[in-house]
Amino acid sequence: MNDSLILRTSAPLLLWLALAVSIFIVLRGHNAPGGGFLGGLIASAGILLYAIAHGRDRAMRRMRMAPVGLCGIGLLAALASGLLGFVTPDTPYLTHRWWFPGGGLALGTTIVFDLGVYLAVVGTVTAMFLPLLRK
Repeated sequence: MNDSLILRTSAPLLLWLALAVSIFIVLRGHNAPGGGFLGGLIASAGILLYAIAHGRDRAMRRMRMAPVGLCGIGLLAALASGLLGFVTPDTPYLTHRWWFPGGGLALGTTIVFDLGVYLAVVGTVTAMFLPLLRK
C-alpha cells in the first residue's frame, strides 16, 4: 500500500473515471472493432491504480468477483455471441444479428461479443498483475 496522500485520495476518483471511459469506449466501438479490448485495458488500469493506492485486498473486494471468474464469464459471453449464427442452417458461426427493441435502438451480437472481450481482458490483466502487489 502506498503512503501517498494524493494517490490514496485520487485513486477512487480515477477508478470511476477509468470505468466510465471504458464503458464509453465499449459502447462507441460496438459497431467498430476494438471497443471491448481497449475498454478492458482502460478499466484494468483504473483497478490496478486503485490497488497500488489501497492494496490488493481492497481492490479485490471492490471488484466483487475473482478475476478468473470475470475472465471465464467473458469467454463464455464472447463464445455465446456467435451461437445465434446457427439459427438458420446455412449461416456460419459469428454471423451478425440485429434487434431493434423500441424501434430506434439497434442492438446486435457485436455488443455481446465486445462485452465478453471486455470482461475477459479485465479478468486476465487483473489476474496477472494483482498478485504482483503487496497486501
